[in-house]
Amino acid sequence: MLSGRRLDLLDPTPMDVEIADIAHGLAFVARWNGQTRGDFAYSVAEHSLLVEEIFTHCHPGAGARDRLAALLHDAPEYVIGDMISPVKTAVGPGYAALDARLTAAIHLRFGLPAALPAELKRRIKRADRISAWLEAVRIAGFSEAEADRLFGRLDRDLAARFEIRLRSPRDVREDFVARHESLIASF
Repeated sequence: MLSGRRLDLLDPTPMDVEIADIAHGLAFVARWNGQTRGDFAYSVAEHSLLVEEIFTHCHPGAGARDRLAALLHDAPEYVIGDMISPVKTAVGPGYAALDARLTAAIHLRFGLPAALPAELKRRIKRADRISAWLEAVRIAGFSEAEADRLFGRLDRDLAARFEIRLRSPRDVREDFVARHESLIASF
């Protein structure tokens, strides 16, 4: 990693993990395999910031740890990339096991449980699906009907509350780190 840490993918430990590495990697990983409108790729870091924003809006009483879990929901992708679901399925159970090991190390590093409670995971997944719907319609060329079919029908008033931002990796990386620091300081 750029921080100088050595991350053992087969046996990651919390001490292998640095937020600067996560933010940097996610700022350069493109969602939708880069097939989006705009002058910058829509990064996993930007998506993660949006998911945390949606999660917080939908669950205003959520504590900082739950909001941090939402921000870090795709954190393993800083080293394994963002694969579309059919590819994950084709790779098989090894992908899920790798993702789970990385997630556990990341969570423990930042004071979260290795495995999140099922209800929290469900709430984060809902915010993730809302984000995916917004991305699909606004920057990936999907019609609203297609997005409804793939991600579930989205309340249009809720959709209007959120913005898709396409920014430089440097700007997104800085905002991701700042948001992480803000949430950690709220524990």
